[in-house]
Amino acid sequence: MISPDWCRMMAAYNAEMNRRLYAAAAELPDDARRQDRGAWFGSIHATLRHLLWGDRQWMSRFAGWDKPPPGQGTRPPLVEDFAALRAARAADDARIEAWTAELTPGWLAGDLTWFSGGSQKEMVQKRWVLLTHLFNHQTHHRGQAHALITQAGVRPADTDLPWIIDLPALGIGPG
Repeated sequence: MISPDWCRMMAAYNAEMNRRLYAAAAELPDDARRQDRGAWFGSIHATLRHLLWGDRQWMSRFAGWDKPPPGQGTRPPLVEDFAALRAARAADDARIEAWTAELTPGWLAGDLTWFSGGSQKEMVQKRWVLLTHLFNHQTHHRGQAHALITQAGVRPADTDLPWIIDLPALGIGPG
């Protein structure tokens, strides 16, 4: 099972990686961010929008956030303006970091029951498995966006977790 420390670390990592990825994406003109590049969600913008949608979907289940509209962030488009998308991402990352600061082993060990729109049925799973999915989903699609941004001619900043977040500030250190 994962720990509250691991969740805090992953929330900090995701927030920093999103800052770095959005900074790189901001170097591109809007039409380049919206160009269909053959990825699962097509464009850089649509991929970033889907990530925001996915986080909001899971956080609505975990923490009672407002549920996003159906459609995985694409139908209807969740956020059209890049500056607004970037601001929403930063705000949601801060909320996720604050939320993970309050997690307990007991909460992680419990079950979550929810209705899956994709499966059209009620689902039950351990919370720690689903929270692992939240962070893995971010890494997966952020990797796609990273590749698309790189292909568009902008090199995003370094991605190595141990050297880009302040582990001691999270109370996580060697030993």
